Parts: sequence; C-alpha cells; structure tokens
Amino acid sequence: MNKRRIGFFDFTGCEGCQLTVLNLEEQLLELLELVDVVEFREVMSGTSDNLDIAFVEGSVRGEEEIERLQRIRQHARILVALGACADTAGINGLTRYCDGEKEAPQPLQAHVKVDYRIPGCPIDGREFLEMLQGLLLDRHPELPVYSLCVECKLAELPCTFEDERLCLGPVVRAGCGAVCIAAGDRCRGCRGLVDNPRATPYNRVLEEHGVSAEQILAEFRVFNIPREESS
Repeated sequence: MNKRRIGFFDFTGCEGCQLTVLNLEEQLLELLELVDVVEFREVMSGTSDNLDIAFVEGSVRGEEEIERLQRIRQHARILVALGACADTAGINGLTRYCDGEKEAPQPLQAHVKVDYRIPGCPIDGREFLEMLQGLLLDRHPELPVYSLCVECKLAELPCTFEDERLCLGPVVRAGCGAVCIAAGDRCRGCRGLVDNPRATPYNRVLEEHGVSAEQILAEFRVFNIPREESS
C-alpha cells in the first residue's frame, strides 16, 4: 500500500499546535506507520513538493507569506487549517485593533481554499488524530455541530455564569472536552462559533448578568470571531 505523503507548515503563530501533535507520542507513532511525513520543520529539515495532505498552522500576512501559502495549496491535494490562527487569524488578528496602519494577519481561507480545519488554541490532540484517521480512510471528518455547553453538562461541570464570570461556551463550538472549564477557567472562544449559534437565548443570559454589547464584542475579538477575511 502506498503511504500518504503529508507535510506540516507554519506561518505567523507560536507553533503550539504542531507541538501538540508531537506530544501525541505513541499514538502518533502508530499513525506514522501509515504515512510519509515529508516536511515538518519542528523535527526535520527535508522538504517536498507534492503532498496528499498539508497541515498548515498560523495566520498569513504580506505578499511573501501569501505566495508561499499559495504554493503549498498548489502542491497539496488536501489542505487542513491547523489551529485558531490558521482558521480565524486567532489572537494575531488583534493587530487590526492595535495598529490600524499595519496590514493585519489573515486566516488561510482569505487566500486559498481550505478543505478542512481543526480549531482551537492550541488544537486538541484527539481531534487531530480523528481528522488524520478520517482522511487516511478517505472519509470527510466533521467538527461537532453543538456548543461547548453540551460538553460541560455531560461532564457535570458547574456553569461559570453561576460565579458571575462571562463565558462564551453557549455559542462556541464544542470538541475540546471543556478543558478550560474543567481547569477552573472560562471559555474564551478559541474554537470559533458553532454553526447557527442560538444568539437570542445567549443574549438573554448576558442581559441577566449585566454584560454589555461592548464587553461581549471585545471577548469575540480576542480570537477574531466570527473570522474576518481581510483587514
């Protein structure tokens, strides 16, 4: 059986998503028996052109990065946006609010077709494995279509609103296992909005807790959601 050729690429970001992949250790080694990793700057120096799957981390800014991204897209049969920076521009997107004179980083989809995406800051390792397994089996992996609140309820975690702390969980896509809530924090929206978020009930909750429109907008801006494709 011919092994699939995959590569990992990075643009503007902390490379935490690629480190999450490396931290999968034994699980990753089992999958690597089925693929040829032909590019991964974190662990190797080799490069290659034609790929079955390209995992791309980071947001892009400037002609040089855009052209490099387009070359990757040209040589990859499937392109996967890896993490919040690649998906929505993530925290890097805050540049647009800090210095309006500079060109703001943009998500990959502003310049090329993205076939699949793995959201999060950083990504969830389990979700990466599920995505890779699905692609190797020629399936079409799908992200959860429900909000983070579902995972909180299943894990019997207390609602952060009960502690008078603002949480984006009711309108943010599930899939991370509510890891931040379980650690005593709140959801800050790194996985982006769920499809068709129930805005009206959420607005009522925000009103009940005295959260203004300006406050919630500022929260959404941290991870650039909903994603803005241009500056």
